[in-house]
Amino acid sequence: MRPHLLLPLLLLSACDRPQAPVASAAPAPAPVLPGPVPAPNPDEILSSVIRINTTQQSWDQAEPWQKNTPGKRRALGAIVGNSLVLTTAEMAVDATLIELESPDGKRLATAKTMAVDYEANLALLGLASESDAKFFEGTKPLEIAAPPKPGDLVDILQVEENGTPLITSGGIQSIDVVSNFLPGQFFLTYEVKASMQSAASSFSLPVLRDGKLAGILSSYDAKDQISDVTATDLVARFVKEGADGDYAGFPSLGISISRTEDPNFRLFLKLPDDGGGLYVSKVRAGGAADKAGLKKGDVILTIDGHDIDRLGYFKDPHYGRLYWSHLVRGAKASGDKVGLTVQRDGKPLEIAAVLDRRDEADQLVPGYSFGKAPSFLVKGGLIFQELTRPLLESFGNEWQSRAPLNLLDVFENPEKYESRGRRIVFLSNVIPTPATVGYEPLQSMIVTKVNGKDIKDMKTLVEAFKTPAADGLHSIEFDEEKFHVYLDESVSDTVDKQLLQRGLPRLSRAED
Repeated sequence: MRPHLLLPLLLLSACDRPQAPVASAAPAPAPVLPGPVPAPNPDEILSSVIRINTTQQSWDQAEPWQKNTPGKRRALGAIVGNSLVLTTAEMAVDATLIELESPDGKRLATAKTMAVDYEANLALLGLASESDAKFFEGTKPLEIAAPPKPGDLVDILQVEENGTPLITSGGIQSIDVVSNFLPGQFFLTYEVKASMQSAASSFSLPVLRDGKLAGILSSYDAKDQISDVTATDLVARFVKEGADGDYAGFPSLGISISRTEDPNFRLFLKLPDDGGGLYVSKVRAGGAADKAGLKKGDVILTIDGHDIDRLGYFKDPHYGRLYWSHLVRGAKASGDKVGLTVQRDGKPLEIAAVLDRRDEADQLVPGYSFGKAPSFLVKGGLIFQELTRPLLESFGNEWQSRAPLNLLDVFENPEKYESRGRRIVFLSNVIPTPATVGYEPLQSMIVTKVNGKDIKDMKTLVEAFKTPAADGLHSIEFDEEKFHVYLDESVSDTVDKQLLQRGLPRLSRAED
């Protein structure tokens, strides 16, 4: 996750991009623009925006029975429908309290999340109580603007603490498919050149075009004066699908790809010198591509009739050159069909795939778990956890090289472990107790069996510990060369009671 974003602090938000050179819609020359200026129609603009204040508290990955210190965020949201406010998903992440505030600070109301897409970084907020229905009286929802093009001007809206609205005009320098919140999640984004100043602190801001909503600002680099703005297309689809309370989310195809610019690789794949194509290096089991019959080794030549070049780009009629994933994750909804022309064994083949949404909770190693308490078990001082990406990230900024190799292998090659169960459970740490004497150095070891029972997730682990062997010993088997650990039930039970007496709030949590 990128650093917290709080205007007007200096933000160096490096967006992860597809593995290809920067080859988005051609950058447009941007004029020298002034800084914030008073809004031309302040009353009209203020009736369409709402301040958002959130208190957020995430779970401690190292000690999953407790939470981290709470923090606060403040943003400016856009009213987009009947008592609905649009903002970034980062404002809803692990929120314990969401409060709406009128721009003049005179009205307050508690809010709840109506729809959220962490991957696209968008959220819709609504009133938590019907008793606050008058909060939106006198407000006017913003219409969605027509999608802009490179070189067009947009207006970034800020509201000072005294309620004065300010407009900063900026030119769209480029349009690309980037990741600006969750790593590996790429969505259509405008890069806007705008000289913003310390007018008002805000975690995200509405972006307007001709008085209509054109996007949501998700990051700002004060040094280069570049803002990342979630594209109009994504905002329009999210608002439309999320407003009815039945949000399905942006779909995925379920593949990993490799570029084909290497001449020797193209020769091996029997691809012509003057053509394009993307090599399918992995097909996720049960995904849309897998169900449609796409296979590892296929080369994607076209998507819905758009030629895909060897770097993964296509020519969009409105935006120009874009990365291929927009044809799936931006231009389509769950349930839509996408047509693929692929080359298999040197011959062309037509494939139609029905797109679906990948539920992160169904993944062997979830990439995020916002709003969910981590599963764990403390038994006699042995601490067991389920493997997730946030847990791996707790090893620090260089977690991809610092985290244990066996756990990284699961994260990078989940298909090797999916037959084992729904989650990977491992021994994360050991509290020195009378029950764990000699086991203190053990950590990061994947559990395969307890008392002869296969461990498929935390729930099965908790159940397995309920039935020790006849001799009163628990047998724990690990992945590492069938290594065994034995735990005395009577001693560990005494230790567990002492841990609770000494302040541990609970010994286990297993997801239903």
